[in-house]
Amino acid sequence: MILHSDTFKKGHSIIFHGESGRGVGQKLFFLAMVFTAIALPNQVPGQQPVDRPQEAAEKSATNAAQSTTVAGPARVTGEPEPDNRYRIGPGDVLDIRILNRANLSRDAVRVEGNGMIRMPLIEDEIQAACLTEGELAKEIAQRYIKFYRKPQVDVFIKEYHSNQVAIIGAVNEQSRFELQRRVRLLELLTYAKGPSTKAGQTINIVHSPPPLSCSSSDSTGDNSGSSLSSYRLSETLAGVAEANPYLLPGDIVTLPEADEVYVVGNVYTPMTIPLKEPITLARAIAMAGGVRQDSKKDKVRIVRQEPGSATKKQLTVDLSAIEKKRAEDIALVANDIIDVPTSAGKSLLRSLLGSVAPAASQLPVRVIP
Repeated sequence: MILHSDTFKKGHSIIFHGESGRGVGQKLFFLAMVFTAIALPNQVPGQQPVDRPQEAAEKSATNAAQSTTVAGPARVTGEPEPDNRYRIGPGDVLDIRILNRANLSRDAVRVEGNGMIRMPLIEDEIQAACLTEGELAKEIAQRYIKFYRKPQVDVFIKEYHSNQVAIIGAVNEQSRFELQRRVRLLELLTYAKGPSTKAGQTINIVHSPPPLSCSSSDSTGDNSGSSLSSYRLSETLAGVAEANPYLLPGDIVTLPEADEVYVVGNVYTPMTIPLKEPITLARAIAMAGGVRQDSKKDKVRIVRQEPGSATKKQLTVDLSAIEKKRAEDIALVANDIIDVPTSAGKSLLRSLLGSVAPAASQLPVRVIP
């Protein structure tokens, strides 16, 4: 038998010479061995097959994708959702219903100042404060197990009195609110119909010590007295998380009115301007409608009171020079009074013209031929 190796490698047919009927089985076995040697040239007994480079790359990518798919959800981590359910507090009034036990059911059970309530047949007080309706119902049912088999208890909050907050100051509607869930500062501000036009740049929260603290997060760190937290009003209105905290029972939200400056004298609209943002002299006069005719623009006065003192000082400013960019505009501070004076000579001449012209217009008209 003669095997042409070149022809074999190129995939052509294999030719046997001198073939006899007796050795056909041996020749077929030999052919199978040759195919095996060519198909697995690097195979070593006891070793796993090695993939070709392209196949190895495809298999590696597939395995990586499968690994990502399986392991992906396990790596997704996040903070647990906050529990916004209302928790019973001192002063709340509860309705407690026990199925088929009308003698044990109670209407208008008020939670005492220490957070406890009392129920029939149960000697000890039951803590109601800091529990949800469902948690308190489960606790009461547990207490009645020794008297009844599988008691079914329902608890309903009839009146909310423990979680009260208030908002006062420069808002459109000052009020107190009874919270039945957790509320953020911005949401409370919307219930007060937003800040008024006189509101300043800050919003404050006065934290009063709660009568009963359910957790460390309900305390500002000092339970002996009130504490104060201040935020920028613009950041609160924008929903910035750091300036939009959850409110706590007993909180009082205050919006101080903005500091003001006053524009008087020979302007079109004398007015009071709240200092919600930095304002300069030229801008304040423009907001007042600008100066009238016959104004002494080079003698504009700023009457300024020194902080913490009753003394006042006067600054004379040349508004014309500021408008022509030859002098620096002056930033105003709280309680500044801007007085635009009138030129006496021009004012007198204008007043004379104003009185003479109407009188002359009323004279009879005569024709001179």
